[in-house]
Amino acid sequence: MARNRWTVGIMLVACLLLGFCADTAAMEPPSSNAEITFEATRETAQEKAEFLTKYYGPSSVQYALIDHGRIVVTGQAGKNDEKGLKPLTKDTIYGIGSTSKMFTAVAVMQLVEQGKIDLETPVVQYIPEFTMKDERYKQITPRMLLNHSSGLNGSSLTDAFLFEDNDTYAHDSLLKQLAGQTLKADPGAYSVYCNDGFTLAEILVERVSGMDFTSYIHRYITEPLDLAHTETPTDSPDAAKIAGLYYPATGQLPIETINVIGAGGIYSTAEDLARFSQAFTGGAEEVLSGKSAAAMAEDEYKTSLWPDEGDNTSFEYGLGWDSVDVYPFGEYGIKALTKGGDTLHYHSSLVVLPEQGMAAAVVTSGGTSMTDQLLANEILLQALKEKGTITEFKPEKSFGVPVKTDMPESMLQYSGVYGSFSSTAKVDITKDGVMSITNELLPNQPAQIYVYSADDTFKSADGNVKISFVTEENGRTYLWLRQYASLPGLGQYASSEYNVEKLQPQELPAETMETWKGRDGKMYYLLNEKHTSVVYMSLPAIQLKLSQQLPGYVLDKRITGPNTAVSELQISRMNGRDLAGYTFFTQDGAEYLESSGRIFVNENAVKPIYVAKKSIATIPSSGYAKWYTISEKDAGKTVKVSMSSKNASFAVYDAKGTCVYFSILGGKGQVELPAGGTIVFAGDAGTKFEIAAQ
Repeated sequence: MARNRWTVGIMLVACLLLGFCADTAAMEPPSSNAEITFEATRETAQEKAEFLTKYYGPSSVQYALIDHGRIVVTGQAGKNDEKGLKPLTKDTIYGIGSTSKMFTAVAVMQLVEQGKIDLETPVVQYIPEFTMKDERYKQITPRMLLNHSSGLNGSSLTDAFLFEDNDTYAHDSLLKQLAGQTLKADPGAYSVYCNDGFTLAEILVERVSGMDFTSYIHRYITEPLDLAHTETPTDSPDAAKIAGLYYPATGQLPIETINVIGAGGIYSTAEDLARFSQAFTGGAEEVLSGKSAAAMAEDEYKTSLWPDEGDNTSFEYGLGWDSVDVYPFGEYGIKALTKGGDTLHYHSSLVVLPEQGMAAAVVTSGGTSMTDQLLANEILLQALKEKGTITEFKPEKSFGVPVKTDMPESMLQYSGVYGSFSSTAKVDITKDGVMSITNELLPNQPAQIYVYSADDTFKSADGNVKISFVTEENGRTYLWLRQYASLPGLGQYASSEYNVEKLQPQELPAETMETWKGRDGKMYYLLNEKHTSVVYMSLPAIQLKLSQQLPGYVLDKRITGPNTAVSELQISRMNGRDLAGYTFFTQDGAEYLESSGRIFVNENAVKPIYVAKKSIATIPSSGYAKWYTISEKDAGKTVKVSMSSKNASFAVYDAKGTCVYFSILGGKGQVELPAGGTIVFAGDAGTKFEIAAQ
């Protein structure tokens, strides 16, 4: 599951300018597995795992390599807990995020094999109460759920990310939430990452099998494959067995629970994930037939709205798979599949070489799934070399330094503002062939500069990025970004994608514009997230910003009326994901914002707390959180908060929005109030918070 942030800052065109080169490569017949010690691979894996924890963010990492059904390399690195008292082992389990989607895909394909699901039969035939405002929903099929082409908006994740809380609300409420939504595209039109599609697929498995999802995957996947350390939140796993979330800035965190299991909620180990890969290499026909495994590895992404061929480390969708054509393995003529996962704190990657009978899995606390995948790639490449399948490593690739040439005047038409989900970028092209790109959310970031080159593309000075513009059959214009990014010690990442879509300015009626100007720069505070929510770790709020680059927009969202705005992007792969509109309404004199099932309140309705010797805050009957600002009078005061219910928490934020205290993380309920900050109280309706000045 990819990261879910409330205030999103995205560099739309980014390239890492760090170099790391390998040697040339060739192919030769592999050696017998029985003759191989994998000693060099073990050394490489451990060295790079330690390098990963030192330089790329994870506090701990665990890895495993399987070859024809045998775990041949396994290990771990880093720190599991703040005091170093809890050792990492091969049995320490991690949240695997969206790698969970492969369990969901296998479950669906098993039911296909049994004749209980047809990939081309509309989902509504299996889930009659599935409905949406948009009649096109009746065309959505199970295949579209698995290849991300359903047209669903993206992620309905209210109360999905919680600390040590397996509340099933996010799963249980999905059909109700979808009933109030429309589609962003015709079903099957193009593939763009979608979490809701896999939660819906989870429900599909439950309805067709007559079993809850956790029971199903245990009976038909984890038990047959002997995955003894793979669990879900509904198993209530022992927190002592789960990898610690340790961060120097915050110390030890409670265990993270993701309650959309089929989309991103499974816990596992690197060794279990490696064993799971046998379902895709022909080593577990009792779990998945070779025919089904091959069908899942087919190119599902090649719709009309997909760029021409280009190297990709991730995101060339199959059924469940992020990619069925993984760079750099294609350079060696080797078929590779990958699936990665990111929660807010856990990350994972599974890379499978089905024709080689091999796979590598990496799981981490902290870091990213991309760096996990690069480590898995490096382990596999070293093992392939040790086996003699390849003799040398291929050199890293580049597009070559630009050869500046005269630019056709027609290229000037591509200047303008382009959108990606929750952000916009301004593209300026000059007559002398220089293109600059600036991101509206990162105004202090220097512009990225590219020059028009002899191959009719714009290139970066180092030759690692090239950009073209494409107008597709749908009449929309896209910036096509191709890049190679080298990470020292971890190898090279490649990408080819429609990165952003050109947006057109619009004029608004004066009255509508005035209404929106009154909201510009205002903070809207989240009200309906559970007290155990991970989002309280960072300020759960939206700051509304009218686009300064594009009249009539609030970032990527087109304003459609005094109280509505919609995102109409159609971008394949990743940057058209998780689209959400804005709807404002007024109640009891306060303005509220609804977006993708979440309710926020305008900062004008948030009053100072005014701490007396003893003050009381009470959660209203709606269950909405209570927000207060911290007045100058109360800044610097130390307060102690007592709660009338165990189902409650409070968090304090400084003037920059940094969480300085969250009661779920532990502590004595005592905190100094920062100047210009905010405080939020969350819990069951009627819960009372007694705030006493110390």
